[in-house]
Amino acid sequence: MESGWLAASTALWLGILTSISPCPLATNIAAVSYVGRQVGSNRAVLLSGGLYTAGRALAYAVLGAAAVWSLMSMVAVSSFLQGGFRRALGPLLIVVGLMLLGALKLHVPGRGVSEGLQRRVDRSGILGAGLLGIVFALSFCPVSAGLFFGSLVPLAADQESPFLLPILYGIGTALPVAAFAILIAVGARWLGEVLDRVQAFEVWARRATAVIFIGVGVYETLRWTLYLI
Repeated sequence: MESGWLAASTALWLGILTSISPCPLATNIAAVSYVGRQVGSNRAVLLSGGLYTAGRALAYAVLGAAAVWSLMSMVAVSSFLQGGFRRALGPLLIVVGLMLLGALKLHVPGRGVSEGLQRRVDRSGILGAGLLGIVFALSFCPVSAGLFFGSLVPLAADQESPFLLPILYGIGTALPVAAFAILIAVGARWLGEVLDRVQAFEVWARRATAVIFIGVGVYETLRWTLYLI
């Protein structure tokens, strides 16, 4: 039970950390701007924020389930997850931690939102927020790709949770938009200051998470990979 709660909390935190990282934060700000265009109606603002959150969660649920099921369906990989995952966990955490610190660079081909897609989203009105959530969820940056494929997918496969953990991750990535939608709805005028504080918090949160990942990774490597302790 405790392991399940820890895995769920980790998935949610990885999503939040992804959402406030520089590249994903830029897409979330764009989503906030889209949501803000519905400012004429508080109900519409909140609905747009909720649909954007649902779109991201759906995209990560489908992608995560496909990735986890693919891993678990391969006999060799399934056997590895059952017996050898613990030995690979330490090095994997170290690699992800180094990526969060910027010591390792991962090149991920990026693809911006086309004008045609923007027009389609605009024509969709409030429902376009859901489409926007799906598109932005699939627009991976190096940090988000590392956290999703390097941390979340192995964690979900190890926990045999192809749906719940990816959904929690997706919700975590959309929480800032949902929060800003509420602020817009209540007429908050200090969104710029909030964004500045979020960006400052992201630096320390990313570094702290990286240190924890590396520390746990070193311990797991020494104990389960090298059998030195």
